[in-house]
Amino acid sequence: MSAQALAEHAPAKINLALHVTGQRADGYHLLESLVVFCQAGDRISVSPSDKDSFRVSGRYAANVPIDGGNLVLRARDLFREATGDGRSLSIHLEKNLPVASGIGGGSSDAAAVLRALRRLPPAECDWPSLALKLGADVPMCLSANPAIARGVGEELEGFDGLPVLALVLVNPGVGVSTPAIFKALATRENPPLPKLQVRDRAGLIGWLRETRNDLEPPALAFAPTIGVAQDALRSVGAEFVRMSGSGATSFGIFSSLDEAEAAAAEIARREPDWFVQATTTEFAR
Repeated sequence: MSAQALAEHAPAKINLALHVTGQRADGYHLLESLVVFCQAGDRISVSPSDKDSFRVSGRYAANVPIDGGNLVLRARDLFREATGDGRSLSIHLEKNLPVASGIGGGSSDAAAVLRALRRLPPAECDWPSLALKLGADVPMCLSANPAIARGVGEELEGFDGLPVLALVLVNPGVGVSTPAIFKALATRENPPLPKLQVRDRAGLIGWLRETRNDLEPPALAFAPTIGVAQDALRSVGAEFVRMSGSGATSFGIFSSLDEAEAAAAEIARREPDWFVQATTTEFAR
């Protein structure tokens, strides 16, 4: 990485709860979701260069498209359109998270590119609007702070004071189609999230037990292996287990990072081909 390179963490996004509350006339689903971000994630570096380049490394590099369909390159191109800044850029993505796995990998990568570009002078533009053009999850990833997301995910209410959580993320390596999961929903008119007032870990877990991920039942029907991964989390002592987003990654909450790391090591020993990662939530970006 050159001295001029701007490095940004692209944290995993976790939907602790996700309620589908309706559907707009244009077909987009209305959501209410409590979203947090983790120390686990991808890493982006951006630097001015004499020509454009895009390089991908990391465990999941082979699964990343390197053409214009990649959100990283779309973020670069939209930045250029919005600012008129035509300088050439070298972008490196270290891809540590599984692709299309319900933890915001592509959206978080795109948001990290925008945060890096925001540091290039003069870089003046409407960053949230730019993020929304890349997808409904990108504005929340641009902030990367705990929030309740509403609408299609773009209406964000920041939430301070949540306790740090020790998590284990598990993805059994199966693919699920987000459009197919939404299409298979039994109902799209579900109750919203209950009021969130908790400030400690026990209270948050209690609140989570009153909530849902409405995408989890259809995802389990499409990919029963998700349930196998959740059973693995429970077998090593997770206090609470749920799928994030539309899957196929699930998270388990543990009492400490030491316990989470021990649990992750045991699951990885049993299932060496799965994505298994102990991590903690992080705040304040």
